[in-house]
Amino acid sequence: MATKKSPPSFDFDSIIIGTGPGGEGTAMNLAKSGQRVAVIERYDSVGGGCTHWGTIPSKALRHSVSRYIEYKENPLFQLEDQASRMTFSHILKHAAGVISKQVRLRSSFYERNDVKLFQGDASFIDANTLKIVPNKGSSFQITAANIIIATGSRPYRPPQIDFSHPRIYDSDTILSLEHEPKHVIIFGAGVIGCEYASIFRGLGVRVDLVNTRDRLLSFMDAEISDALSYHFWNSGITIRHGEEFSHIEGREDGIVLHLQSGKKMKADCILFANGRTGNTDSLNLAAIGLAVDSRGQVKVNNRYQTSIENVYAVGDIIGHPSLASAAYDQGRIAGAAIINNGQCDEHLIDDLPVGIYTIPEMSSVGKTEQELTSARVPYEVGRAQFKHLARAQIANTNVGSLKILFHRETLEILGVHCFGERAAEIVHIGQAIMMQKNGGNTLEYFIQTTFNYPTMAEAYRVAALNGFNRLF
Repeated sequence: MATKKSPPSFDFDSIIIGTGPGGEGTAMNLAKSGQRVAVIERYDSVGGGCTHWGTIPSKALRHSVSRYIEYKENPLFQLEDQASRMTFSHILKHAAGVISKQVRLRSSFYERNDVKLFQGDASFIDANTLKIVPNKGSSFQITAANIIIATGSRPYRPPQIDFSHPRIYDSDTILSLEHEPKHVIIFGAGVIGCEYASIFRGLGVRVDLVNTRDRLLSFMDAEISDALSYHFWNSGITIRHGEEFSHIEGREDGIVLHLQSGKKMKADCILFANGRTGNTDSLNLAAIGLAVDSRGQVKVNNRYQTSIENVYAVGDIIGHPSLASAAYDQGRIAGAAIINNGQCDEHLIDDLPVGIYTIPEMSSVGKTEQELTSARVPYEVGRAQFKHLARAQIANTNVGSLKILFHRETLEILGVHCFGERAAEIVHIGQAIMMQKNGGNTLEYFIQTTFNYPTMAEAYRVAALNGFNRLF
């Protein structure tokens, strides 16, 4: 009689590589479900690129600069002696404080849920075994039934650019800027490039923003991205569209950017912000036969399972949408799939909110006018200008507007787009109504609901009435 094979014994039920939003979301769901969970972090502190180099520091910088601009423009202070010019180094101190608070908070999550933390570089031995090389001490191996890759991404660095030059930065190394540039070139006008253009211009630095495309942030609603373009132009930012770089010449006191069009641009330093690369090159994925694309990204199914049955991947290394908010939910869903033996009915919501932390902010959820027109959906538009809102007048944040797109027959909200201070917060009110079922998603909600006065949320009532009055 054949003896029954006992299941393999592993050190952990699941191991997550990376402690950014995706890794944290996975670890918390698995740990709360009773699994033995470990996470591996190559750096000294948890949080990943989101906490240390991306989302948190850039938004903290943006907040400080935005408040500085408000101070300078507020009539209450214009008769007083203005404070000395704020520098990039000054506002980095505020960002460092926020990062420290975030690290303490996120570390407590792992401790409270008995998730074992290993510090070091991880690589695959086989589909169940990882080698860990710590910063100090000898390497060792750990095993698990499931392994989740959540290693995030890093700035894309073309090989022909010398990033060791002290005046050539990417979006990670720009956080170590110590000198005070008077003129900055930003190559790449995506989300990161536009956010840093706002930050530097708010500090009074001359900014040249070089865009490889024909318009800024073309995935956004055209009116909203056009509003940002105008605001940049009006604030003194020079935008060059449709350009590609030829090479960057590093000098002792600055750089010269040579463009393929034959143009040359000189500045004190350059921030190269043109794309990102998945952090998969050091994982030895060849050992398990897992392929990546040219940007180091991994393909997954709708449960975030790779082509290797027990290996999952979440966050930036799977590509679009590359949002910290989405990465956390991807991790949570991957955890649910693991708990349910590869089966999971959960999925990301269809209409993900997008927040872009320029000055002023941009945010949207749902369809754009261009998408609705292309799909031949009969829609109408309701608008509210911030300059007409009492709360915006009180706060002296008059720049901006809210736009609601709705079906002109059913009154269903199809998209919400906002430009202005607190846009990334304001958009969630519209998102909440868009998510309602059984007739709950309707423009009439905003017309019939009483909003606090004065508030920025009142923009929804103004925009809804504006749109409703267009119907006939």
